[in-house]
Amino acid sequence: MSDAADPLGDPEMRAWMAFLSAAGHLMDHEVERQLKRDGGLSHPEFEVLVRLDRADGGRLRMSDLARQVMISKSRLTYQVTQLERAGLVRRTGCETDRRSVWAELTGAGAAALERVRPGHRRVVRESLIDVLSGEEIELLGDALGRVADRLRSR
Repeated sequence: MSDAADPLGDPEMRAWMAFLSAAGHLMDHEVERQLKRDGGLSHPEFEVLVRLDRADGGRLRMSDLARQVMISKSRLTYQVTQLERAGLVRRTGCETDRRSVWAELTGAGAAALERVRPGHRRVVRESLIDVLSGEEIELLGDALGRVADRLRSR
């Protein structure tokens, strides 16, 4: 294993630049455009709705939601406020812990997700899945999973 301060070699730099271009810019732009067009949602708002939709009972404590979407609590508060104003999420106090607040998916939020999901899946398939072989998809999932685990543990 090389020293973390060593310069990146050509293959490493190529991988890094391709990752930045594809995941960091181009893919995010495509997803954001589709979500805005189909449902008036930003990518972070969509991520919040998806996490709530997958949560038990359609709700999560704000602190847990912030960890799952990997954004600061203040940024999450802004996103949830926007979603609450649109009627897609509601906040309620936690019965067992007065300091905690729940974010809960509303019926309108679930409907918004259903509106944007087909287009979102199409963009993901066309831009990523259909470009890679099954083996590459497995490799990418494993590799980026390890990267995410390392970053979460910091």
